[in-house]
Amino acid sequence: MAAAASLAVLLLGMVFAAAAERLLQGGSPLATACDSARLLLQQRVPTERPDALNLALAPLLYFALAAIGLSVVPLAPELVVASPDAGIVLWGACEALTVVAVFLHGWSANAPLPLIGAYRYVAVGLPAMLLSMFVLIGAALPAESLSLPAIVESQRDGWNLLRQPLGLPLFLLLGLTLSLRGPFDYGDSTDLAGGTQAEASGRARLGWRVAKLAMLVSFSAVAASSFLGGYLGPLLPPPLWLLLKSAAVLLLVLVLERTLARTPPARMMTLLWVVLMPLAFVDLLVAGLGALR
Repeated sequence: MAAAASLAVLLLGMVFAAAAERLLQGGSPLATACDSARLLLQQRVPTERPDALNLALAPLLYFALAAIGLSVVPLAPELVVASPDAGIVLWGACEALTVVAVFLHGWSANAPLPLIGAYRYVAVGLPAMLLSMFVLIGAALPAESLSLPAIVESQRDGWNLLRQPLGLPLFLLLGLTLSLRGPFDYGDSTDLAGGTQAEASGRARLGWRVAKLAMLVSFSAVAASSFLGGYLGPLLPPPLWLLLKSAAVLLLVLVLERTLARTPPARMMTLLWVVLMPLAFVDLLVAGLGALR
């Protein structure tokens, strides 16, 4: 039952994310369905001598990582697909392997622009993952556990958003990185004609879009559980609270995608290591001091 519910949340979230994205672009959600149908029927145009196996596996790996990451999110008390004692560590592994999936997608096309996008994503993605681990450890301190259900239960007296105000904003930057959006999209950016997907067409391009939406949904659910109390809330059923909070995080990521300024890769690296990393340490320190009270 938990697995079916988690899959339903993933699929529903992907539909919602695709519709919301198109609405923010000023279009109709029906246009998303039309674009998907067009790509589904479009003839694939391959590059010269691509690594066909890894080219096919990359979006599958990306989607699988999103599904695995969502599996540690509790939909309600006692309703979770996987509840390891170190669920945050499992989510961190999914984050790290996302770098591998994106790199494979760019490298396997055997073309210059996708390869450049792949290397740029690795350079930006790895420090972004470090930011995530610091803020998630801060969220885990009040629960004295790395289990996501325990972290949700520890927020009955107050959300982690209030305990560590820097946590969610920093974590949202990871969401932009994982889902290849906004100023943190150095893998599929427009200045590289689409980056890792520059040479993708037809069903291959559609599959990559679907995987990106799935990762956005998974990230939103983890963020809602770690900082907004997850399924906790009055009156409404617990799964509905999780859906509402996840939808709010998802919409916030989409808005940030369209509002944050884009910077050159070198300046972004400086921002990550010189500004955002110390802020993540400060966030962890604040969370630690709060847990000692």
